[in-house]
Amino acid sequence: MAITVETHDRLDDAARALASDQNARFHGGGTLVMRTVNEGDEPFSKLVLTRDPAYREIRSSGGSVVLGAGVTMSAILANRELSFLHPVARSVGGPAIRSAATVGGNLFAEAPYGDFTTALLALGASVEIAGSGGQSSIDDWLRDRDRNRNRLVRAVSLDRVSDDRSFRFRKISRVKPKGVSILSIAAYLPGSGSRITGARIAFGNMAEKPVRSSGAERALDGQSINEQVAEAAAAAALDGLNPVSDAIASEWYRREVAGVHLKRLLIEG
Repeated sequence: MAITVETHDRLDDAARALASDQNARFHGGGTLVMRTVNEGDEPFSKLVLTRDPAYREIRSSGGSVVLGAGVTMSAILANRELSFLHPVARSVGGPAIRSAATVGGNLFAEAPYGDFTTALLALGASVEIAGSGGQSSIDDWLRDRDRNRNRLVRAVSLDRVSDDRSFRFRKISRVKPKGVSILSIAAYLPGSGSRITGARIAFGNMAEKPVRSSGAERALDGQSINEQVAEAAAAAALDGLNPVSDAIASEWYRREVAGVHLKRLLIEG
């Protein structure tokens, strides 16, 4: 199938072009969409691009950060104010992939990819849609993601993490350092004093999309992290979760190791 390419100077114009054509897909960094094109399996006939500089902009204001959807993993690694996100960005492929892979593209990545989105879920990010799409929580975005394929993400906003101990991330892979995930875990552990208040624990590749572990969150809320609390969170981690089986790992294996790795993340940091 022949593919046409349409480039717009403004994000809102690109968003309208994308929304008006079910056979169009947006091209950001290309790590996902171009693989589909190269494999000849593309279910679309048009690629929409934008030159809008806002798409690749990083803005900081007070305690919040706004990441344009076109910001790459390499750009995050080059920004010292985003040091809390560096372990996450570094886990995405090798240097060539990180120079192309974008924040917005990762929001659409299917398992076994999407580790950066797992971190955004733990951090309680908000997703802003270009055009008249408004803004939604990352939780709502993921719930409705399958209906958002022809919507253009403008930016992602989140609170900056000032205490490195309050945000932790771990990617579990058989191939180091840049293999795909068996699973990934992101833990946001804000608190007052030594006690956690409002924990958010997110797993990648434990479902079709990144998902929060309400069981682990309940076990941690109001507690100080110690061996016993970490054990309780690990035991409750799978409450309500339905891991998938794929070429990377079986559902049984993911169930066996998820709690083990969560406990290590909580104890070791």
